[in-house]
Amino acid sequence: MSDFTVIAKLRSDEGKGASRRLRRLEGLVPAVVYGGKADPVSISLVHKDLVKQLENDAFYASVINLDIDGKTETVILRDLQRHPAKAVILHADFQRVSANTKVHVKVPLHFINEDVCAGVKAGGVVQHTLTELDVVAPASKLPEFIEVDMAGVELDGNLHISDLKLPEGVESTDLSHDHDLVVASIHKPRAAVEAEAEGEEAAEGEEGGEE
Repeated sequence: MSDFTVIAKLRSDEGKGASRRLRRLEGLVPAVVYGGKADPVSISLVHKDLVKQLENDAFYASVINLDIDGKTETVILRDLQRHPAKAVILHADFQRVSANTKVHVKVPLHFINEDVCAGVKAGGVVQHTLTELDVVAPASKLPEFIEVDMAGVELDGNLHISDLKLPEGVESTDLSHDHDLVVASIHKPRAAVEAEAEGEEAAEGEEGGEE
């Protein structure tokens, strides 16, 4: 589990006007912290610092140390509102968690051994159907990512969620609902398949001409 720390400040001004002022004039992101036994509180974060943290995929599925005016709370990122046209974070939601709080998050998938797997050696190309997985786990056991080992996948083979080795305490929400989705597959490129088909047709034509 990553050790992320985010510095924040309490804010008392509310409303759209106040939020716009924070973003435009002060370079801050309005945010809220909720959950647990405490009341929700409004906070602000430095925009450039938050953007830097978001560059790490693990940030989205990790317990974060949120330092609010010197007082630290453990939280997870619950929601982000982004500007539709600019690289700007408009708002963030954080949920308070304890080590045993069960949380539902999306965890990124990291694919390994793609270049050495049997299917690729046979001329196939890996296609990723999923790039992240919905999981439920205690906050203390949230993985930064889930490893997907492609080494044993053959040409025209599929890898399903049930084939993944999930860390202890981590459950797939899709599997719990009997949705064993395909994570990745390996097939020959369409151009190669079409070329093979044309070659077979040409060979059949030559054989027919000889008769």
